[in-house]
Amino acid sequence: KILLRYSLAFIFVWFGALKPFGLSPAQELVEKTVYWFNPKEFVVVLGWWEVLIGLCLLYKPFIRCAIFLLFIQMPGTFLPLLLLPNICFNKFPLELTLEGQYIIKNLILISSGLVIGGTVKKTK
Repeated sequence: KILLRYSLAFIFVWFGALKPFGLSPAQELVEKTVYWFNPKEFVVVLGWWEVLIGLCLLYKPFIRCAIFLLFIQMPGTFLPLLLLPNICFNKFPLELTLEGQYIIKNLILISSGLVIGGTVKKTK
């Protein structure tokens, strides 16, 4: 379980840290998806949000916070499938583009979050 938690933390810190510096390969996709916000600012906020998720996963007392932040963030990652299907699919519904595959892999991140969340002991 600890390896899963550290792996998930590593992914969130790494991928998140790329966004504020304009180094994320997902930046253009995010900007096209959240057109109702200032896309450049949103990407920066999203990046730091992801870094925070990762850092919270590293420290046991903050796992609940990490899972909460993760489950607020994750539904938004699937928006391009609905809003930008021409970017996510070569042929709907099974033939995904690279961007579509990048999005679908988030199912593993969600599942990992559920497993990690299931290890948190109840507080009295």
